[in-house]
Amino acid sequence: MTAPKAQRVRGGQLPVVAVVAAGGAAGSLIRYGAGRLWPARAGGFPWATFGINVVGCAVIGVFLVLVTEILTVHRLVRPFFGTGVLGGFTTFSTYAVDVRKLVGEGHPATGFAYLAGTLCAALAAVWLAAGATRRLFARRQT
Repeated sequence: MTAPKAQRVRGGQLPVVAVVAAGGAAGSLIRYGAGRLWPARAGGFPWATFGINVVGCAVIGVFLVLVTEILTVHRLVRPFFGTGVLGGFTTFSTYAVDVRKLVGEGHPATGFAYLAGTLCAALAAVWLAAGATRRLFARRQT
């Protein structure tokens, strides 16, 4: 006798949920530590959150090229590291709260610079990191 389909699917997804949760906890702790090391001063540019998001985007650019184009990895590596660790490490929700706080506290120029700067830097980071990874591994294969 086999389990109903809904039970089989849930049981099969339990390892994925577990590794995403574990990775998310690890990434969040790293982000928390970085935020404690480099706290933003009142009305100042939130450099720690900016750096975390840009670095996280660069790392995901490298990681996704590696796991989708170059390496064969265990099926749980991508949800653990990509969704979990990097999802917990990067913090676009804090980014949105920081922008709102800066604008609301009378620092609109800083808030809008942070808004645009993070978006541009994060997109550039993922694009440049993915491209550099592809070029690096293309050279190694020739």
